[in-house]
Amino acid sequence: MRILISDDLSPEAKTILERIPDAQVDFKPGLKPQELREIIGGYEALAVRSATKVTAEVLAAAPRLRVVGRAGTGVDNIDLEAATRRGVVVMNAPGGNSVSVAEHTLALLLALARSIPDASESTRASKWEKKKFSSGRELMGKTLGVIGTGNIGGLVVQRAKSFGLKVIAYDPFLTADAAAKLGVELVELAEIYRRADAITLHVPLTEQTRNMIGAPQLAQMKKGALLVNCARGGLVEEKALADALKSKHLGGAALDVFETEPPPPDHPLFACENFIATPHLGGSTEDAQQNVAVIVCEAMVEFLTTGTVRNAVNVPNVSGEVLERLGPFLRLSEKLGSFAGQLALQGEAGAPEAIEISFAGEVSHHPSAPLTAAVLKGVLSTFMAEPVNEVSAPALAKERGLAVKEVSTSETPDFASLLSVRLRCGQSAATEVAGTIVGKREPRLVRVDNFELEAVPEGHIIVFYNKDAPGVIGNVGHALGEAKVNIAQFSLARDRAYGEALALVNVDSAAPPELLEKLRRLPNVRRVQQVVL
Repeated sequence: MRILISDDLSPEAKTILERIPDAQVDFKPGLKPQELREIIGGYEALAVRSATKVTAEVLAAAPRLRVVGRAGTGVDNIDLEAATRRGVVVMNAPGGNSVSVAEHTLALLLALARSIPDASESTRASKWEKKKFSSGRELMGKTLGVIGTGNIGGLVVQRAKSFGLKVIAYDPFLTADAAAKLGVELVELAEIYRRADAITLHVPLTEQTRNMIGAPQLAQMKKGALLVNCARGGLVEEKALADALKSKHLGGAALDVFETEPPPPDHPLFACENFIATPHLGGSTEDAQQNVAVIVCEAMVEFLTTGTVRNAVNVPNVSGEVLERLGPFLRLSEKLGSFAGQLALQGEAGAPEAIEISFAGEVSHHPSAPLTAAVLKGVLSTFMAEPVNEVSAPALAKERGLAVKEVSTSETPDFASLLSVRLRCGQSAATEVAGTIVGKREPRLVRVDNFELEAVPEGHIIVFYNKDAPGVIGNVGHALGEAKVNIAQFSLARDRAYGEALALVNVDSAAPPELLEKLRRLPNVRRVQQVVL
């Protein structure tokens, strides 16, 4: 068995992989893409960090490849769809660098509060500007707003409390009981902006979170507030942040991540006082790199010697035979969970408190655990900062106080198999979607709340809630056409003639925010949302 380490992993990685009997482990960091494609065909396993790009072309040149291990959490450098299509298991190391990211977050917050980088630069330039830098602030007694309380956000909360900070948090998947155990006050986003002396972000970059901190949100923040982002570039609108710093509305900001990395030399933030920038260092400590290398390599050894799948991001923990039968429903389950989660987060229902998953017809005779895990992965991935996989999703749901209920019945009146996902939000509000498989493997969305239709759960989908009245479809089509957004499919449903109606419009490219606002202002349109599957 031949195993390739193509990035600079810690020495423990090679030692662990060499436990496999008769394994040949080659350490070749720094390979160029062409060089990797030329040699990858001889390997059964590949261990990488972030430098190696495991593209569809690399995977096509690797007929013997069985597993790719990523020493880290994110797998952006691996083509998951191509790997899954070729039957390659992709593993990561969840949580291995969480402590490092949390500590970096607090380090930046402390540095902002005392203007440490500027004071250091001034002193090293032989200035002694004690008076200039004596207006720092203590963290003790201040209010920290934490947006996203997953693994990293939770660690930040623990450390912040040790400094005497009062912590308020926003997380749509954290229940009141779970918030109490964490020791935070659960509030809405607007209250975070209004009350927090400092704010830190710990959410993923999605359609819903892109530029979630823009000019309107910055204007709502307390004068002199501090902002830290060690999560994902693109969460903060960087030009608006520069304007808020230059106007002295914000007291300081620190970014470890940027929308474009590296940022250009003339980036407007670089001219701002009390702005700290670090080059995506959050998880880059010796300890973290050793941790993630050990975690992923031990999982690779277990898979290559016993067939056990652990910490995989593209396959559940089931046998190959069951996986083959469940494959189409696993993809459907994740899409339904993601669709329902995005609808709930953008709607007026509030944060989900419970998830009910119903299996009807033939699908009810299959093991439900992998399907439930796929649904939870879809739901939680809409807001969790760290990657969620089928292994971690059930534990994360339990940790966050989400009640999960499964219902099975062998009968369904309309389809051979029907899978339904219902998110309960508050005492009465709920979002429900249902889907099935047509033919042998094609997923279809067949119900959204009380509206029955048939739609393809794929790509960018604009969801319209409107009054059933003449002209709505024409107005929508005209607006999309003017914006050069091409319609791939238009699915319609209504509860009764001239009653309430729903449309799911598959489009070939994302609708920009200004187009969505224009659509919301059309006559008889009640609500417009955009989801990405």
